Amino acid sequence: MSLDFSINIGGEKAQALDPQMVYDTLVIGGGPAGLGAALYAKRKGLEVGILAERIGGQVLDTSSVENYLGYNFLTGEDMVHNFEAHVKEYKVPITTDVLVEALTDGNPKKVTCSDGKTYQAKTLILATGSKPRKLDVPGEKEYAGRGVAYCAICDGPLFTGREVIVAGGGNSAVEAAIDLSKTSSKVKLVHRSEFRADKVLVDKLMSLENVEVYLNTQIIEIKGENLLTHVSALDKKSNLTIDIPAEGLFVEIGYLPKSELFEGLLALNEKKEVMVNSLGETSVPGIYAAGDLTDGPYKQIVISAADGAKAALSANDFVNKL
Repeated sequence: MSLDFSINIGGEKAQALDPQMVYDTLVIGGGPAGLGAALYAKRKGLEVGILAERIGGQVLDTSSVENYLGYNFLTGEDMVHNFEAHVKEYKVPITTDVLVEALTDGNPKKVTCSDGKTYQAKTLILATGSKPRKLDVPGEKEYAGRGVAYCAICDGPLFTGREVIVAGGGNSAVEAAIDLSKTSSKVKLVHRSEFRADKVLVDKLMSLENVEVYLNTQIIEIKGENLLTHVSALDKKSNLTIDIPAEGLFVEIGYLPKSELFEGLLALNEKKEVMVNSLGETSVPGIYAAGDLTDGPYKQIVISAADGAKAALSANDFVNKL
């Protein structure tokens, strides 16, 4: 009896992973690093598959991409579509909507997932990316989903015509504030120090009439009734506590690597990033890592995609020596 390992992703028929097969490499993660790795591995002739919670990663939460070579402008969604379509041309098997629950080193290496299946491979390429950093202040947990959000692209439309706060001073925060200014009645950017964002973005933000900026101001508590109504913040210039009213708070203060699963298996640095060398090799032979998960200094789409390609080429060298 033949088994049909296939699923439908994005309206197209895509082969799913076969738990009975030992792949040359399994890619864990569906962002630019993971998709780049799968593409390069497949072009090298490896039997490769992708396990991912979702295809696209954080790029799906990006409104626009204007710094990827060859494209003056792409929406995050369009970029993901292009990446995914390219990988699908090579008939790479993909299983999505799964979480990896355990990794076992060995020959072969084993990956146990939330779908109850265990997949096998000679090598692994980890590209799980990162997750939003939280403020860790009183009220954040209580008002999550009741005013506190971590994705302006996803949840911004829910606050159309309302006053919102963006916490952060880097590129992500400023871009979120610019996007929200188009639909929210007022946007208040609150940051504990000075801007870290690119000057071109800051200049655009400061030109908007419905934006207020609170620098050297640290949010210390999130308050409300049933829903968020305001935040309390420390004005470091005056050393006074002020209340800033808003119905929504978008936390945009950076990201943390999604590396919890790898603690005790791989070497991590003090930031919990997976440590890799110039070849994308981790501390365990045959396991590679790429993208925002790693201790690479810059977190950019183009760098993640390149990291994935490099890890795949290294995995190919490893498999060829077996």
